[in-house]
Amino acid sequence: MAKKERTDPIEEAADSSVDLYDVATWEERTSLDGLAVAIYRLLSGSARIAVIVTAFALLLAIGGLTAVSTPGIGVLTVLSAVPAFALAAYVYRSDITTNEPLGLLVATFLLGVLTANFAAILNSVAQPYFQPVGFLGTVLFFFLIVGPVEETVKLLAVRLYAYGHDSFDSVLDGAVYGAMAGLGFAFIENALYISRGIEQTGSLDLGLGLIGIGGGITFTRALAGPGHVIYSAFAGYYLGLAKFNPESRGPIVVKGLLIAALIHAMYNSTVGIGSAVLTSIVGLPSLASSFVYIALFDGLFALVLLRKINRYRAAYRAAHESDTPPSEARKSELTEFDA
Repeated sequence: MAKKERTDPIEEAADSSVDLYDVATWEERTSLDGLAVAIYRLLSGSARIAVIVTAFALLLAIGGLTAVSTPGIGVLTVLSAVPAFALAAYVYRSDITTNEPLGLLVATFLLGVLTANFAAILNSVAQPYFQPVGFLGTVLFFFLIVGPVEETVKLLAVRLYAYGHDSFDSVLDGAVYGAMAGLGFAFIENALYISRGIEQTGSLDLGLGLIGIGGGITFTRALAGPGHVIYSAFAGYYLGLAKFNPESRGPIVVKGLLIAALIHAMYNSTVGIGSAVLTSIVGLPSLASSFVYIALFDGLFALVLLRKINRYRAAYRAAHESDTPPSEARKSELTEFDA
C-alpha cells in the first residue's frame, strides 16, 4: 500500500472549506509568492546550466571535442559505438508504454557525453592514491571510485533534463534514458581512448590507413561500450522507480547506483584476469579471449536486465488487459510471436 503524503495536523482536522493559506498550506497567490517562485525557478535553472557549462568546459580541457571533430577519429568513434547503440536501441524498443521523443533521447545522449568529463577528472585525481597498493589498490579503485563515480555522473545526465520532463511517465522510461546516457558516456570515452591510442602515429586518412592504425583499439572499445549501456540502464530503471515512489526515493536511487557500480567494478576487476585465463585454457589469441569473456559477462547481466524489463512489461499488460479489445490483444500477441 502506498504511503499517504504527510499533512499538518491542522489541515488534517480542518474542514475543507477553511482557508489555511500561509497557515498549514501554501499556493502562489500574492506578488511576493510569484517573486519567490520566479527566484526559485531561476536558481534551479541556473544550477542546471552551471553544471552543463562546467561539463562542457571540462570536455574542451581534456580534448574531447577535438577528438570527436577529427575526421579519422570521429569515424572510428562512431564505429566503436555501434554495439552500444544497438543495445540502447533494443532497450528503447522494449518500452511498452509510450515512445520517447527523439529530442529528449538526443539531449540525454549529449548530457551523457558532457557529464562523462566529471568522471574523467575525478578518476584521474583519485587514481594515484591507489597505485602504491598494487593489484589490491587497483581493485579498490574500481569499486570505490570508478564504479560509483561513473554511474553517478551517467545518472546525473538523466536527472538534469529527462527526469523532470512530462514524457518521463513510467518506471521503464528510466531504463531507456539511462541507456541513452550510457551510450553518450561510452561514445566520448571511446573517442578519448582512440585519440590517445593513435596520437603518436601521425595524421589519419579515411582509407586503409584508418583501418590499420585504429582498427584494433576501435574493436576493443566497441567491446567495452555495451557495458556502459547495461550498467546505466539498471541505475536508470531504479531512478524511474524512485520517481513514482517519492516516499522512498533516496534509498531506491542508491540501490540502483549500488547495482550498477558493483557490476561495473566487477567487470573492470575481472576482464583482464578472465581473458588471460581463457587464453591459457583454450589457447585463443588475447583479443579473441577478451571478446569471449566480455560477451559472456555482458550477456549475463543483459539477461538480468532483460528479465527485469520483461517483468515490467508483463505487469503492464496485466494491468491494461481490460482496456484492450480482444481483437487488438490477439493482434499484439501475433505480432510479438512473429517478431
